[in-house]
Amino acid sequence: MGDALRPRLDALRELTALSRTRLDGETLDAAGRVLDAADERFRLSGEHTVVAIAGATGSGKSSLFNVLAGASRSQVGARRPTTCEPVACVWSDDRPGAEGLLNRLDVPARRRHAPVDGTPDLRGLILLDLPDHDSAATGNRAQVDRMLALVDAVIWVVDPEKYADAVLHERYLRPLAGYAEVTFVVLNQVDRLPGDAADQVVDDLRRLLDEDGLALGEHGEPGATVLALSAATGQGVGELRETLGQFVAERGAAARRLAADVDGAAERLRSAYVAAGRVGLTEGARADFDARLAEAVGAVATGRAAERDWLRHADLGCGSLWTRLSGRRRGRRVEDRHAGAGSGRTGGGAAGVARTNGGRGNGGRGNGGQLHGGRNNGAPTDAAVDARPAARPVVEQAVRAVAGEAACGLPTPWAQAVREAAGRGAEGLAEALDKVAADTEESLRGGPSAKPRWWTVAAALQGLLFVLQVVGVLWLLGVVTGVADGTAWVSALLPAVIGSVGGPVLTWMCGVAARGPARRYGQEAERRLRSAAADCGRARVLEPVAAELLRYREVRERYAVASGA
Repeated sequence: MGDALRPRLDALRELTALSRTRLDGETLDAAGRVLDAADERFRLSGEHTVVAIAGATGSGKSSLFNVLAGASRSQVGARRPTTCEPVACVWSDDRPGAEGLLNRLDVPARRRHAPVDGTPDLRGLILLDLPDHDSAATGNRAQVDRMLALVDAVIWVVDPEKYADAVLHERYLRPLAGYAEVTFVVLNQVDRLPGDAADQVVDDLRRLLDEDGLALGEHGEPGATVLALSAATGQGVGELRETLGQFVAERGAAARRLAADVDGAAERLRSAYVAAGRVGLTEGARADFDARLAEAVGAVATGRAAERDWLRHADLGCGSLWTRLSGRRRGRRVEDRHAGAGSGRTGGGAAGVARTNGGRGNGGRGNGGQLHGGRNNGAPTDAAVDARPAARPVVEQAVRAVAGEAACGLPTPWAQAVREAAGRGAEGLAEALDKVAADTEESLRGGPSAKPRWWTVAAALQGLLFVLQVVGVLWLLGVVTGVADGTAWVSALLPAVIGSVGGPVLTWMCGVAARGPARRYGQEAERRLRSAAADCGRARVLEPVAAELLRYREVRERYAVASGA
């Protein structure tokens, strides 16, 4: 029984298990009751079909029950309400299987009967006569509501006077419209209608059922069966018995009833699982998040400062001897100042040092705190002084933006879960970015690790030019003092001029040649810091958010199976 239904039940069970931490218990309780009812029904007999006859006071449902049973099994009378307890008639040789179903329905043993011999065979049918659904006794109404939730199919008996009763349509037929395939609507007492009035009442009844949203089984389409009969005269009873016999012989009523239960549960859960549109993080959102983190750690400023630092080291490596000597002296003084300042700092940043406009100061790291950029008149500076605290507002805005993008369109519980995952990842993210920036800056201290060979060549040429300059100056001094031949002043002037002019010219040429490598060095430093910040953000925020989105996709797929989509 229910081979096609089992995958849907399994999917609904997995769905509720995956959603326990995301949805409140009240939302999932209805689905849990459906699963419990399905498990219980499947454990019991699959060879029986439980059909209840329900109706209002005086509709003649007990009379119809007795006609189908072949004897007076349910009390009929003028006193209202007449039926106060459910009555059962069982067409079955499998008494234990039927007993299990009747016990589930709480039908008293004294109210369980067998059909009269000679009654047309409806093997497998368990027919119930329920109390009046509009009974003045509230206990009777509660009993009807409980049993309607447990039976496999229902025969609603109406009469010409109360077939349009608002209680019947608004409380039962309209809410149970999804159970059309296991619903019969029988217009009883047609013998009281003159001429073609019965057809007119049936047509009007069909109209009302259609307004209730109850699909009608016409032209071979699945839906509710509408019949007209008279239990008193037997008119139309044969058609009902034949239709009921075919219905029971199919052995599919229980599965169709449970499938409708699953449909109802899935529809009630729809708002918790079906997104308003496409969900997930786009590449643009990821790129924007990475860019904001790069801004927070000052990746652009770091790259520019590294470029300036490369140029400074090139200037020291290729400049004249006088330039290198003066630069080294200034470098030692700067290092001494940094050592003194660093002794008063702890952690990832100094008090009073902060980024402005979400960056690292005016193109660098603030006055005196930049990655000692620029040529600075030849003063040596390192590529980093100490770590700076990441710009907290930029980090917070980045997390809010990516969480909002990821949660956009999600059902409320899952959107909240995504935001919470992003919020948990944001805790400590700024500190982690501080460490990333500090590690990158530390790796840039001292400039490029590998010095280009042409620096050595340039330094050698600078040394040669310096020697020429010294020789020329000494020769000129000798000429002036009379130590050297006075007529050789031109020969003495030439090396002095070459040495004096050649050194600055060579320095300028090396500076021009260094721009390209310095730019690439700065870009690489920027790329490394961007990548490190992106990896940090990915591990702390994007991956937890992606895990929540993956979990949502899993439950959405399970929901699609459970809903029969």
